[in-house]
Amino acid sequence: MHEHSAQPDGHDLASWEERYRDSPALWSGRANAALVAEAADLPPGRALDVGCGEGGDVLWLAGRGWQATGLDWSEVALVRAAEHAAAAGLTERVEWVRGDVATWQPPDGAYDLVTAHFLHPQEALRHELVPRLASGVAASGTLLWVGHPYDEERAARWGGDRFATAAQVLADLDPAQWDVVTAESRPRSGGEGGHHHADEIVRVRRRG
Repeated sequence: MHEHSAQPDGHDLASWEERYRDSPALWSGRANAALVAEAADLPPGRALDVGCGEGGDVLWLAGRGWQATGLDWSEVALVRAAEHAAAAGLTERVEWVRGDVATWQPPDGAYDLVTAHFLHPQEALRHELVPRLASGVAASGTLLWVGHPYDEERAARWGGDRFATAAQVLADLDPAQWDVVTAESRPRSGGEGGHHHADEIVRVRRRG
């Protein structure tokens, strides 16, 4: 779920499909800054981007040598992502999967990197989603979860339980299985206005 534009108020599939259809490009196409910062030092392998949107993060990973899979529930977004991959000459390095994060189960241990940006599920779903996505991480692989910090305006539109601190996300993982690399609220550089000036970032490595 790329963050380069405000999310729609509706969190249902129909709202997202309408939003994509109403705009020729919903996101910037650039990789999310936290992914660039946290994954640049990882050796390329197999990656899964959950909520990939129009594919900016997937294409960034593929361009750095990863075999990258993008998961999203929007058919419109995935069609655009495939078009962008073809234009970049990266079709052979990417795969697009349509699925709902509320129910989709990654293959156990299939990925060296599982990344999710700005999904913002409700709290009850997050408690089971984080470990479910983590089950797809291979031994010595990385899970990267990035979200917005709590914001009163967003909370009024989306619901306050859709925001979690890095510590709260980390609490959904078994500490015996993971080494913590990053768990913090990280200020952003630049930007305008009162929003998007920090990210809640969790990066963990599965013990081998």
